[in-house]
Amino acid sequence: MKEDCAPSSHVPISDSKSILKSELLNLLKTYNCYHEGKSFQLRHREEEGALVIEGLLNIAWGLRRPIRLQMQDDREPAPLVGRLDAGQPSCRLKEPLLQGGTAQQPGSQPSEHRPESASDSSGKPVQQARRPPQLMRTKSDAACVIQRRPRCRAPGETQRTRRHRFSINGHFYNHKTSVFTPAYGSVTNVRVNSTMTTLQVLSLLLSKFRVENGPSEFALYVVHESGERTKLKDCEYPLISRILHGPSEKIARIFLMEADLGEEVPHDVAQYIKFEMPVLDSFIEKLKEEEQREIIKLTMLDSFIEKLKEEEQREIIKLTMKFQALRLTMLQRLEQLVEAN
Repeated sequence: MKEDCAPSSHVPISDSKSILKSELLNLLKTYNCYHEGKSFQLRHREEEGALVIEGLLNIAWGLRRPIRLQMQDDREPAPLVGRLDAGQPSCRLKEPLLQGGTAQQPGSQPSEHRPESASDSSGKPVQQARRPPQLMRTKSDAACVIQRRPRCRAPGETQRTRRHRFSINGHFYNHKTSVFTPAYGSVTNVRVNSTMTTLQVLSLLLSKFRVENGPSEFALYVVHESGERTKLKDCEYPLISRILHGPSEKIARIFLMEADLGEEVPHDVAQYIKFEMPVLDSFIEKLKEEEQREIIKLTMLDSFIEKLKEEEQREIIKLTMKFQALRLTMLQRLEQLVEAN
């Protein structure tokens, strides 16, 4: 891999790294041989001298918090309703049918509301008690909007209509379960190409499943079998990273995780993750013993340093006394020479 290279002979991995085109094609050949006869084989083509690879990319769900699905699809047809004509504040109600089955004429009074007279045995007409007038229940203008019933669709047409909203591992959109957490480790796929960055792949995946959460809330991680976990940067290309890590999902997988919950796990730490607790406890005991030995060594070293300091002080005192004696001898000799002269 080289950092500054010609675009005709190299394929970018990120903004600062690239790989030889011939080397990437060899890895792509191995990748397609592994997926021979499956839909996960990748195709490549040349566009203006640049290599473009495209195909399906497997991404596993690794979320710890629930996601929200959109309430309505962009392509979902709105309910068909009748519109009121301009200038008509209300619509004409359908005329009620009489018991005989004929429609009642406008302006006529219902038969049961007409006053009727009866005669008693003496022949005198008896005025019946008038019933209170019953007002007909009218509808408001808003109730005049006629909602049409959806026509029955054939099974094939219904299946085609539902196809635009993909299920997340069998979980179709439901108003009651629109907020849920996908099963950890369940795999989905999205069709991408080698020119799409991590942020673009995230946006495409969320748009495919109509997830309301934004792509900035998530991140893509490459998780190895050993437990090592590396975050894909926004400028990296996930499809190229998939090819570089090999075709086997058992060795390395790409996970979708929360941006604020996921963290990288280096190789030095990952090698201890899959050990059993007794083995880890023995490692801790050995580390504690090693720590105690190091503490003892440091203590001995401190005592040795103290001894060296004491020896140094003694040597300083000896040298000081020696030079003072020599100085005194020299002064006495000078006095003798002065007296002799």
